[in-house]
Amino acid sequence: MMKSLLPAPLLSVALFLLWLLLNRSFSSGQVLLGALLGLLLPLLLRGLRPLPVRVRHPLTILRLALHVVWDTSVSNFNVVRFLMLPAHRKHPAGFVRIPLELRDPNGLAVLAMIVCITPGTSWAEISRDRSMLMLHVLEVGDPEEVIEHVKRRYERPLMEIFE
Repeated sequence: MMKSLLPAPLLSVALFLLWLLLNRSFSSGQVLLGALLGLLLPLLLRGLRPLPVRVRHPLTILRLALHVVWDTSVSNFNVVRFLMLPAHRKHPAGFVRIPLELRDPNGLAVLAMIVCITPGTSWAEISRDRSMLMLHVLEVGDPEEVIEHVKRRYERPLMEIFE
């Protein structure tokens, strides 16, 4: 009964607090409106919520986070090098097709976020059956290296975590 009335209690609290912070007012009207938004929005939008997540291997999450921080930092330097010294560009930009074994929607969402925050790469397309990912990469020397990097550093840990 409670789950049907309050499907996402943390989201409700977050929406309520965010509403009050954005309005910078604790008047009774703003508190009431924030409470209504916090209660109604999760109910109205529950069909858009992702599947429940059962996270496995917390140490793998830490290892993945460290890889993402490292890879993002290295990519930042490479993009700066590319922008400051375009004549020293090592390889042309290109698209790389990466065969995926990861099928969990939450894992794919995290993979999309990792790719999107890494400078020099962007998520271009995923096949309907989620078996092939196309990335645009700022410098592609050997596509097999890009494929191996994404699979080893991101896909395999995400499969450990979500599947």
